[in-house]
Amino acid sequence: MFNNKNILITGGTGSFGKEFIRTLLKKYSPRKVIVFSRDELKQFEMSQTYNQDCMRYFIGDVRDEARLKQAMYGIDYVVHAAALKQVPAAEYNPMECIKTNINGAQNVINAAIVCKVKQVIALSTDKAANPINLYGATKLASDKLFVAANNIVGDRPTRFAVVRYGNVVGSRGSVVPFFKKLIAAGAKEIPITHPAMTRFWLPLQQGVDFVFKSFERMQGGEIFVPKIPSMRVTDLAEAIAPGIPQTIIGIRPGEKLHEIMCPLDAYYLTLEFHDHYVIKPTINFGREINYEINKLGEQGKLVPENFEYNSGTNEHFLTVEELRGLE
Repeated sequence: MFNNKNILITGGTGSFGKEFIRTLLKKYSPRKVIVFSRDELKQFEMSQTYNQDCMRYFIGDVRDEARLKQAMYGIDYVVHAAALKQVPAAEYNPMECIKTNINGAQNVINAAIVCKVKQVIALSTDKAANPINLYGATKLASDKLFVAANNIVGDRPTRFAVVRYGNVVGSRGSVVPFFKKLIAAGAKEIPITHPAMTRFWLPLQQGVDFVFKSFERMQGGEIFVPKIPSMRVTDLAEAIAPGIPQTIIGIRPGEKLHEIMCPLDAYYLTLEFHDHYVIKPTINFGREINYEINKLGEQGKLVPENFEYNSGTNEHFLTVEELRGLE
């Protein structure tokens, strides 16, 4: 699908971007791969590893629509991974989060339509479902923009979809590096925000593979949600720091006890496939789309009434031993 094609990834120097590009170069032979991001130092460091002839590094901010249009000229596929993601930082700096996560999302959409990009996938988060913090609220708004973009395009060929998943093992901002840093510094106890807290949990490679698969499956307007396990934060702390006492410090600003990826209120829009869920759009794009059969021919079915995909009630929880294997 990506052989001899041009691909751009916003926020491409982040954890996801690096793994996505590593996988892309391993499995395909793209004509051109553009890393679009703000940090020239991270781009320089990344270019020391990813220096193939197809690689391009563009300094730019998703807040700058004109620069995005320059970067997307001739691009076939876009992954939108750029975002301000730190929950407490967003609470303290709300307009900065809005400018990047909402205005930036619209800029990506506008540029993709003008440049006639074939397909765009935007990365979302479990925090976008029933949000209680500003980061989640901005990502919900972003999700709505990308879904509605399929209506804005009219009869033009560009299609947009969203991939929503939970915490990624070891990614920037993950609690795993934080716990490990405490242990290396000789900490005598591990801080836990709440003893009952749970999160969805997946390895970075699994998240990347799911995005690749979603490009193959998408028809436009879907929110793709992988079926992944949950973990208890107390179990994670025990896996990383066995035997070290845990101290309860209280939930941080804007933090949830459990996360949701398919909200109860959207059960009538939610389809279950063998390894993922799809949340259908609430609006009609003026063309017939049967979301129960995706482009790979996989068959889905509506979930039961009052279905909710919640990290606290998930059927699959990782054990301490399993969590150790994922570090």
